Amino acid sequence: VQLQASGGGLVQTGDSLRLTCAASGRTFNPDAMAWFRQAPGKEREFVAVIRRSVNTVYYTDSVNGRFSISRDRAKNTVYLQMNGLKPEDTAVYYCAARWYWNVKYYSDAEYNYWGQGTQVTVSS
Repeated sequence: VQLQASGGGLVQTGDSLRLTCAASGRTFNPDAMAWFRQAPGKEREFVAVIRRSVNTVYYTDSVNGRFSISRDRAKNTVYLQMNGLKPEDTAVYYCAARWYWNVKYYSDAEYNYWGQGTQVTVSS
């Protein structure tokens, strides 16, 4: 099982980007797929998660209302639509997955599968 993240880039404040995380390998249909990010000199932090079984989403406060996570079940792909980007959104973004939902969905320690990361840079 592999997760492949893509879609990062260099944009200006207020611009939009859409990140894609594609899962490949054997049958892989995790209940939780999430995005985390890590800025230089900082710890990796939770951004958003989508729970497949009940189609529920959660966001960290700083992106709520600007970012949107969605999932294409047929393609086993998850997206992160990022609007109104700010310089503080600059980070390497990682997608992650786990088979079963966990109440600690915001903790990176709870995820078993990780993509390689994609750089998002927002200039002021």
